[in-house]
Amino acid sequence: MDNLPPLRALQVFDTVGRCGGISEAAKRLGVSAGAVSQQMKILEDALGISLTARDGKRIRLTSAGQRYHQSCASAFENLRIAQAEVEQSKNRSNLRVSALPSLMSGWLAPLVFAWQQSQADVDIYLDGSHAEPSSSGYEIDFRITYSDRALDAENSIELFRDCVVPVCSPALLPSDPAQVTPASLMVYPLLSIDWLPKFASPPSWRDWFKANSVECSQLHDSHRVFSLSAVAIQAAIAGQGFALAQYSMIEQDIEAGRLVMPLSRPLPMPASYFLTWTKSAFDHDHCRQFHRWLVARGREQSERNLALFADAGE
Repeated sequence: MDNLPPLRALQVFDTVGRCGGISEAAKRLGVSAGAVSQQMKILEDALGISLTARDGKRIRLTSAGQRYHQSCASAFENLRIAQAEVEQSKNRSNLRVSALPSLMSGWLAPLVFAWQQSQADVDIYLDGSHAEPSSSGYEIDFRITYSDRALDAENSIELFRDCVVPVCSPALLPSDPAQVTPASLMVYPLLSIDWLPKFASPPSWRDWFKANSVECSQLHDSHRVFSLSAVAIQAAIAGQGFALAQYSMIEQDIEAGRLVMPLSRPLPMPASYFLTWTKSAFDHDHCRQFHRWLVARGREQSERNLALFADAGE
């Protein structure tokens, strides 16, 4: 069919489908229920098919209506994305960076804010997401991802390989922190992190105890499990137990005294973090500067992580 129905009727139908009814859609749109019904009739007349059916006092989408709404909703979402990209293109000083949520909050965001102080004319959008940016979604200049997810990117470079260390609130420790041994951690509440099925999980408490020659067959490490590293770290800060946390994410908390690391016994993460970027990112000078700056920060993080292992071996 060459002639599409009126755009206003399609917009109203999309809202009816999302809200689940005429009255709800009218409230959302700020119009009367009669105006919504009128637009629905215009659309049904244009299509020559009923899109809704009465179910008691409410209406519901018919099977054909549900299928049509899926297509309409997708089309309007694509329009919203296109509009956002047009708005973004008006400002050539935009920088859009995506990263895994916990790495974003614990490592990247504080660094980026410091960088922006010397780049006051650059507007930064930070996207914390587990999902890799879609080629059909909002344009992302840079993405920090983990492990083999970087293989699908146009361009990538390794940032750093992290490590995990046991940390807790200072209030959780005995008066003499020197009394803390690897075996003594068995009596504390242990906060576990499990990333499955999104990623292979970081080293577990069992891995850590075995690496430190502590018998742990009776260990119950599934009592408190977190899917987000950042939430486990916040629980440790709140005094809920020891977390086996990524060093990059807790350095500032240690410096601020919110966390302590009584034992410098790191374990390496199974994979590295990678910086990926689109080809068009290097069209802009501020993006090239950001790339060089962030790669340098990743190199510094690698050096600090390696220093931990050196200290542990002394």
